Amino acid sequence: MSRRLRQLIAPGAWGVLVLLTWEGFVRWRKIKLFLLPPPSRIWRELRENRSGILHVTSNTGTNALIGLVLGVIAGVVMALVAQRFVALRDAITPLSAALNTMPIVAIGPIFYNLFGTTSAIPRRAVVAIVVFFPIFLNVVNGLTQTEATHEELLRSYAASDASVLWKLRMPNALPFLMTGLKLAASLAVIAAIVVEYFGGLQNGLGSRVTSAMKSSATARGWAYIAGACALGIGFYSVVTAVERVAMPWRRRRSD
Repeated sequence: MSRRLRQLIAPGAWGVLVLLTWEGFVRWRKIKLFLLPPPSRIWRELRENRSGILHVTSNTGTNALIGLVLGVIAGVVMALVAQRFVALRDAITPLSAALNTMPIVAIGPIFYNLFGTTSAIPRRAVVAIVVFFPIFLNVVNGLTQTEATHEELLRSYAASDASVLWKLRMPNALPFLMTGLKLAASLAVIAAIVVEYFGGLQNGLGSRVTSAMKSSATARGWAYIAGACALGIGFYSVVTAVERVAMPWRRRRSD
């Protein structure tokens, strides 16, 4: 318990120190509010507009979550297929890398034209595409980077390909999947927010940050940014909790 408390106190203390330094610097230099608001003003905007911030955060979070789930499913399925067929893996890997390099500023408007600006499908599709690559790459590495002696032992007992997959490859890929999920959780939130800048319904964090900054309501814009930070931390925390449940041996080792 004391170790857990230390793990919480350390980042908490650093966060308080950063906020106090930020507040003091803005007041000392008398920086204009529209340039850099102090944390106290941002906190006031959070309290005064908490219902609106929660609403747009939930909209963005829903798109990010659905896109994350779709991207994870697609990445895992394609990784399972790729580890079975080497020629297919050699073809899919560079294609997925090329897909990952496509900027959101390009694919976002394309999906809006395809599905309509009033549909949530474009945002979720963009998130799924962004999430796909880290999941696919990590899982396919986990499925293929197994100990040769372990596979030889299973084969000596006449294990089928399915048995080797479920008893050796899948358990070996689990840590790789968790690593990919940690990356994908943050990327999903970022992609869901960024794609909102390029059209669609104005009911998410990205559009609200843009409108607030354009109207010089900088403190309100920072309040929406704080909502985005909370959303990203929430996604990452959930993935960390899932990792501790799925791999209890790591939890015992860290404790």
